[in-house]
Amino acid sequence: MKRTIDIELEYMPYIAGPPSTPKQLHQQACSNDEPTINKWKDIWVQNTRMNRELKGPFIENSAAQLYQEYLGRPVVVCGSGPSLVRNAHELKNKGPIGVVSCLHNFHFMEDNDIPVDYYVTLDAGDITFDEVSEGGKLTEEEYWERTEKHTLLSFIGANHKLIKNWRGKILWFHCPIPSEEVNAAIDEIEVFRIPVSTGGNVLGAAFYIAKSILGANPIIFTGADFSFSYDKKFHGWDSSYDKAGVGQGFRHTDVYGIKVHTWPSYYNFKCWFESKILVCPGIYINATEGGILGSYNDGNIQQIKQMPLKQVIRMYTMSDELKQTMTSDPSDKDAQRSLLF
Repeated sequence: MKRTIDIELEYMPYIAGPPSTPKQLHQQACSNDEPTINKWKDIWVQNTRMNRELKGPFIENSAAQLYQEYLGRPVVVCGSGPSLVRNAHELKNKGPIGVVSCLHNFHFMEDNDIPVDYYVTLDAGDITFDEVSEGGKLTEEEYWERTEKHTLLSFIGANHKLIKNWRGKILWFHCPIPSEEVNAAIDEIEVFRIPVSTGGNVLGAAFYIAKSILGANPIIFTGADFSFSYDKKFHGWDSSYDKAGVGQGFRHTDVYGIKVHTWPSYYNFKCWFESKILVCPGIYINATEGGILGSYNDGNIQQIKQMPLKQVIRMYTMSDELKQTMTSDPSDKDAQRSLLF
């Protein structure tokens, strides 16, 4: 018989930094580049050609339209990790905070009435089409109908079927690919230079867009687990990924000091994020409330502040608690008055 024990999780103490240099972290993150390029290069080129034929020149609707839109403002960047279901509801009362989300979260955000400013898609495979509705409460067609009111920020080589079915606005970006052959083939279709560094994952693209194009600061991460949940779930909803299980994974210490399962590819993504955060000035808050971003055996690196999302949002909305005090008649002695702290 299994026992269930209720404990209050506490973040590990901070350490000065990771045991690897930014260069070493970047090299680890790029260790699987060649197999990825060989697998997807022809599909990237084909999708780019088909997307341009369908939507017209990329330059006419580029992500550059959003340049400095959130300059100096906080933005939450939402990944699709299993922790998202525990705290995403806090975004319903996010105040002045912007939200940029991976497209995989679309059905979850719609089901829970969570406001999202921009969705980001990167992957070229058909799975990106299925993920729009996978695990949701509505029908596939109902979700596609709802895309009409949303803006999608898309890699020009993203899945053509997805692009064809998206009914809202699409703004394009390109990704520098470490292959002269692929870049030359794409240039023959259209020379388009709105580059987005991604680290090989869509959350990386969302991070870069929020930081570099939108100009946001601080960057607040949610759903950025880069690991499985404690019960070995890949997402917070039913997913095709869960059918395969952890497979060839390993265990890594999470932000609370607990060993969790992850994949080598997801560990590489973590390394890419940390390599950029170590060298790019800014304030970075991990409000995932789980996962391995910033965590090592000895503690959490000090360059990434670990905080509950509710606490982060209150930093930007706490003056709302004085609204009645500040808007009622100051001479009304019977009115309720309150202090913020």
